[in-house]
Amino acid sequence: MKNIVDDVKAMLDGAEEAVFEECCIYRVPSEIRRIKEEAYTPKVVSIGPLHHSSHPLSPLHNMEKHKLIYCKTFLQQRVKTPLEDLINYVQQIQPNFRRCYSEPLDFTHEQLVKMILVDSCFVIELFWRLFYDEWPVNDTYLLKPWLTTNIRLDLLLLENQLPFFVLENMYNLCFRSACGVNKIHSFIELTFDYFAYYNRSNLGFRNVRISHFTDLIRIFHLQHPKERRSRRTDEPVIHLHSTTELVDAGVRFKVNTKSDCLLDLRFSGRVLEIPQLKVEDWTELLFRNMVALEQCHYPHESYITDYVAVLDFLVNTSRDVDVLVRKRVLVNWLGDSGSVANLFNSLWKNITHMNFSSDYLSLCGDLNAFCSDPWHQLKATLRHDYCNSPWQTAASVAGIVLLVLSLLQSVCSVLQVVHA
Repeated sequence: MKNIVDDVKAMLDGAEEAVFEECCIYRVPSEIRRIKEEAYTPKVVSIGPLHHSSHPLSPLHNMEKHKLIYCKTFLQQRVKTPLEDLINYVQQIQPNFRRCYSEPLDFTHEQLVKMILVDSCFVIELFWRLFYDEWPVNDTYLLKPWLTTNIRLDLLLLENQLPFFVLENMYNLCFRSACGVNKIHSFIELTFDYFAYYNRSNLGFRNVRISHFTDLIRIFHLQHPKERRSRRTDEPVIHLHSTTELVDAGVRFKVNTKSDCLLDLRFSGRVLEIPQLKVEDWTELLFRNMVALEQCHYPHESYITDYVAVLDFLVNTSRDVDVLVRKRVLVNWLGDSGSVANLFNSLWKNITHMNFSSDYLSLCGDLNAFCSDPWHQLKATLRHDYCNSPWQTAASVAGIVLLVLSLLQSVCSVLQVVHA
């Protein structure tokens, strides 16, 4: 008994908090990840510890030498800060660094210091070259368009992140010693420039606080005062009619050009206004990682997940996609309408939705009430049964004309008999 008691006490003494308050970088939950693993896995460059690999057969290994080249350029040509100072900084922040991740990091102190230093310098040098357009003549490999795009996308993956405070503090430390921090652009400004393509709301960089780059992409999509004030409710959305069903009931779809916020959906009268969404090759990757971040870090502020849920209801088949494309709500750069439908149908799979935006809940309720109106239901039935296609519409119109003519002929025949 004494041995068992001692063993249990030793086990309890060794127990530590698995997740700390500072945690902001997560492994994507396996139930979500297995639906499409490639959407969460870096293709060309690993940043941070969760996908770090120096194995020669790793697809990410080839970029390690380029990361070292960028790090060397940054340390030798950009700054005058002694390497010892940077290493000392990394050593000091290592405990806080570890607490930013949702799982223990299987690295020695020395391994982690080297990884943080190289990855941080690589990212800063990459952003610097793009912002100031300072590309060495011999830097031909990383300037290839396909690689440039894939690096940018890899830097947006939830599992492929460094805490932003590490990058920003190292940047400030380097340039405070070199030329004074007030004489150069801030690192958040360089970051906004690097990811400018995704900043559709034209959000300014001042007074923005982010945990990492995935967090930044989510913030780009939330810049709408109404959404930031939107109350959350525990009442779920059980059902919303699809796009074709709404059109049959008399709902008109229109592009919302009054707002830069993708989440700004509005329904008034019989018009549903939706901001335009370009469905590109990387659209699924962006949404999957933003939803995964909300699942792990923002379960009570899951506005992107709300938007995905509404789209999942609106888009069931390729016909729904075709309607939204005709109304310019969707710009289909994937080509196949079925692929777009499958994309939206899979984004909400295995997602735990704890609460919902009260604005979206009200919008869905209004749309469902519109479709439940008896007059709108009658119109929907007539459209579905008699006007489902141009030929069916023509046949229905011809049948009505023939019916009217037959009725007129019958009336004329009766009148002739009466007058006779």
